[in-house]
Amino acid sequence: MEGTSSSGEALDLVDDFYFSALHDEEVFPISDEKYAQELQLQEALMSSAISSITPKISTQPSNREEDVETPMKKQKGKEKETGQSSETFCLICMDIKSTQEMFTNSGCNHSFCTDCIGTYVGTKIQENISMVKCPDVKCKEVLEPQSCRSIIPKEVFDRWENALCESLVLGSQKFYCPFKDCSALLVDDGGEVVTVSECPNCRRLFCAQCKVAWHAGIDCGEFQNLNENEREKEDIMVMELAKKKNWRRCPRCNFFVEKTDGCLHITCRCGLEFCYGCGSYWRHSQFSSHVCSTA
Repeated sequence: MEGTSSSGEALDLVDDFYFSALHDEEVFPISDEKYAQELQLQEALMSSAISSITPKISTQPSNREEDVETPMKKQKGKEKETGQSSETFCLICMDIKSTQEMFTNSGCNHSFCTDCIGTYVGTKIQENISMVKCPDVKCKEVLEPQSCRSIIPKEVFDRWENALCESLVLGSQKFYCPFKDCSALLVDDGGEVVTVSECPNCRRLFCAQCKVAWHAGIDCGEFQNLNENEREKEDIMVMELAKKKNWRRCPRCNFFVEKTDGCLHITCRCGLEFCYGCGSYWRHSQFSSHVCSTA
């Protein structure tokens, strides 16, 4: 206020001095040259007084690219106003989320919204990928199951942990329960040879050597010599019955034959002649006949 009043008084003094000089011929005899000089002096004094009371305004050319408001600039503006970040930008869905909706990986500090991370992890587990990497394309860190436990379904978390456990076990040491409705992961510790064993999950017996349901009445060597289409439970039951009834199997067509009476020379329905006693081919010779090894 003092600067304004002093400037106003200076203008009044200039005006009084100027007009007194114009009309008082005794003080300043007026001539055209003198009038022009006094007029220039008055204009200089007026310009100096006005510039002293007028605020200076600096103008800068605007950059159109900087004037465009993007989500990231909007977020930075809010951070400057509040002093802290209440919202974050998700690089997967490209949306602005609150801090409560964000997930930050402890290994690399990359942040993504919980919805995107949950979908991302579920997709990787469905693809049988146990080591789930950070979604950032340039990041090589992995996600930890425990850090994602609260944002993924329980079944996805359990499957993820099982996949990690399986990846730590050597392929030669792990196998699965042979029953299709169980398929629990089992581990062979490489100790003593075990044949009959019980699955800790479904409590059913299986053969640890053949990796099948327990083949009662038939040893592992005999079972492994069977054809693939003869290893079902019903096939093994028939073989067990054949042993009890002393049935003999044709060496060509594998059809079971029961001898109720007569000699050991059997002619199968397929035309093959074999010995019912030892199961070998019946040999014809003009000098001797077949001799059974069991006789």
